[in-house]
Amino acid sequence: MSARVFFHVQHLLGIGHLRRAATLARALADGGFDVLLVSGGAPVPGLVVGAARFHQLPPLRAADETLKDLSRLDGTPLDEAFAAKRAQELLDLLRAEAPDILITEQFPFGRTRLRFELLPLLEAAKALRPRPLIVSSVRDVVRRSASPQRVAESVGIFEEFFNSVLIHADPRLVEFARSFAGWDRIKARALYTGFVAEHELVQRFPSHERVAADGRGDVVVSAGGGAVGAPLLQAALAARPKTPLADRTWRLLVGANMPAAERAALGGGAGAKDKGIVIEAARPDFTRLVANAALSISQAGYNTTIETLCCADRAVLVPFGTARETEQADRAALLAERGMVAIVPPGTLSPESLADAVRRALAGPSLRSFPPCDVNGGPATALLLKGLL
Repeated sequence: MSARVFFHVQHLLGIGHLRRAATLARALADGGFDVLLVSGGAPVPGLVVGAARFHQLPPLRAADETLKDLSRLDGTPLDEAFAAKRAQELLDLLRAEAPDILITEQFPFGRTRLRFELLPLLEAAKALRPRPLIVSSVRDVVRRSASPQRVAESVGIFEEFFNSVLIHADPRLVEFARSFAGWDRIKARALYTGFVAEHELVQRFPSHERVAADGRGDVVVSAGGGAVGAPLLQAALAARPKTPLADRTWRLLVGANMPAAERAALGGGAGAKDKGIVIEAARPDFTRLVANAALSISQAGYNTTIETLCCADRAVLVPFGTARETEQADRAALLAERGMVAIVPPGTLSPESLADAVRRALAGPSLRSFPPCDVNGGPATALLLKGLL
């Protein structure tokens, strides 16, 4: 009988966490596990989980861009009755599944607003007989702005409940210790897997070879799901004539989560009607576009950054960030330290700063001159979990 995996994930603003979890769930299922992916965020049409199973909890999202508070999809604040209903549904599901492995995405190193359901879930898992392996699945960096008290709390929860933390990163590029201050207390139970990438896309470009498709010589500007991407796309429109690539086609990809008003303003903004400007919905052949492009300009979310590292020639990263949310900024800064990308730090985005970053990216080395990063995180995670079992 296949070992059963219960995998909890919550996306709050964009869809990056769910996309990575779905990629990982597919890899685990392909590796012989019976996987149930349990999502607590907004439903995402067309999500591909392969041979894994999927369960949708009553959905929650971030109340706003600060990610400090939770709300229901209609904007109603999270209340005790809704929280209790979700927590009970999760417990009932856990007991029905009786998993061999419980995976929490980010928690306890993030998603701490979900303590109301995740701490009871961990207590219930710990009480199961046989007790499942309990694992945290984290990305390359976590929120560095966490207080010492929050770091200590994360370490305490980890030590009490978790057997291991799987870090989905290549430590040659990004070390988890750079963003998590409690590294020394968890490192004995930490395992790097390599980045989790959508292998069917990345493997198309094993030698970074360009192929026949749209985007040859273009500038591709993307902002992930688009929830906070409008400022980048607007800045790109204004920056184009200020750059050495003003004669190229600039292809702006609009994510499905961009608010309708911002989408309309983008189409009517200065430069939007210029010849050489293409504004279109985000495309499933994104990696193909980037592989053909002269330059990729994007935010610095986990999935987009990996696709950029694997496929792009040159890149500018414009991380989303606030005083509280440091993940994208830290990821971009670590890559810029290695000379791989040019960046526009949070709070400095303007047509001029973006144009300057374009010039720096063109003057720097091609990403294809660097050794390839480890993107075998999905299959490696399956092997590591088998070893831990």
